[in-house]
Amino acid sequence: MTGLLDGKRLLITGVITKESMAFHAAQRAQAEGAEVLLSSFGRVRRLTERAAQRLDTPVDVLELDVNRPEDLDALRSELESRWGRVDGVLHAIAFAPEDALGGRFLTTPVESAATAFQTSAYSLKALAVALAPLMPPGSSIVGLDFDASKAWPIYDWMGVAKAALEAVARYLARDLGPQGIRVNLVSAGPLGTVAARGIPGFERLAELWQQQAPLGWEIEDAGVVAGPICFLLSDLARGISGEIVHVDGGFHAVGAPPV
Repeated sequence: MTGLLDGKRLLITGVITKESMAFHAAQRAQAEGAEVLLSSFGRVRRLTERAAQRLDTPVDVLELDVNRPEDLDALRSELESRWGRVDGVLHAIAFAPEDALGGRFLTTPVESAATAFQTSAYSLKALAVALAPLMPPGSSIVGLDFDASKAWPIYDWMGVAKAALEAVARYLARDLGPQGIRVNLVSAGPLGTVAARGIPGFERLAELWQQQAPLGWEIEDAGVVAGPICFLLSDLARGISGEIVHVDGGFHAVGAPPV
């Protein structure tokens, strides 16, 4: 039986533990026939390597600090040496300093806001430009998003960074489309990953979804995003670019009570 991603070679960023959305995406991609590599860096890399061994087919973890141009160059060289091409990339990278979150929007220093923007939004462009020379027509870039159309409690400058991410994805879709490279985002509801639980007041967002999502919302089910990510990485989505696919139990369609 042919898998959705048979023969595809995919780079998956953002795996920290087996609870990560990116881990579930990598696991599903393997089940659909893809060959996968992960990336990580610094102190987190040991956690990523442990998670990589828990995939159905254990994989290597490549070094990548997305804010270091030399890491991006080295990553491109390594992937060219190993594979010769890259058919798809999952960008699951986001970070904001503590003083840029948790209700401190008005007091956040410019340096922290800039860090949130560079790591969470500009990095999509940096990664796309680094790997585009290896991506044949029909390739796909998918990024993980959180609805930036509203000002959420406690999300603050990460919310601003996600708004920037959505704009970056649209411009990349415009500029990479002539090369046959698609760029889309998956906007997930709040999920109880290690990264999300590090946001002060995360529980307040989770409660909103559990109260309002028409389909209901299970914050521990990070695997809910894996299918839509794999669909966007597959040839079934060959006509879709510049899109934001909401995987949030329908929450975005009905709004929320005042918070």
